[in-house]
Amino acid sequence: MTIIRNLALAGVLATTTLLAGCPASTSGGAYTRGQTRQVQEVQLGVVESVREVQIEGTKTPIGAGAGAVVGGVAGSTLGGGKGSTIGAVVGAVAGGLAGSAIEEGVTRNKGLEITVKLDNGRLLAITQDADEVFRPGERIRVLSGGGVTRVTH
Repeated sequence: MTIIRNLALAGVLATTTLLAGCPASTSGGAYTRGQTRQVQEVQLGVVESVREVQIEGTKTPIGAGAGAVVGGVAGSTLGGGKGSTIGAVVGAVAGGLAGSAIEEGVTRNKGLEITVKLDNGRLLAITQDADEVFRPGERIRVLSGGGVTRVTH
């Protein structure tokens, strides 16, 4: 019963840790607290093209650490004595690798590379989450400030 309780506790800890490490949104409509009340330059233009892209997920030590904890606890239940120790080490390594891959996969999302021709003739490409629909020929705004650029309607 202690083993099951330890595994459950490790699973809850891993899930909580993983969720706490979720990245900030790359949505055109999402702002961090620090971006509020900041001046942004607004440029007008027309969408030239839109291409679907994949925005890679995060690769922090959190996923690997959570996976290592769960894998180590699970591995330690195998065998007895030295077998238990070896199982814990192997389980921790395998869990760390799996946790890292899971974190990257869970935080990966669909994005758009939006190429815009500004009214001044400049051509820009901005990549952001695919949470809005943009079509070639559509009039849009490009907002830039604080190192962040986004396309909005």
